[in-house]
Amino acid sequence: MNGKKYKVKVEVFGENYSLKSDIEIDRVVKVAALVDERMKKIAKANLCLPPNRVAILAALTIAEELLQLEHNYKELVKRVEEE
Repeated sequence: MNGKKYKVKVEVFGENYSLKSDIEIDRVVKVAALVDERMKKIAKANLCLPPNRVAILAALTIAEELLQLEHNYKELVKRVEEE
């Protein structure tokens, strides 16, 4: 990160957010799109859930994917080091 602050407007699950970030605009937009997509997918499968619960389930899903990627990365590093 270069220390520069970026301002970006994104929409997640029908809500608009004005964000300031040191992450480049394109990446922030991608992150927001991922969260939006996950929330819409969860809401479609669970029509009665309120938005806050949809958000928590989306966060848990994304966190699980992150943990799985970290595990896979560590396993890959371990295999490379063993060779």
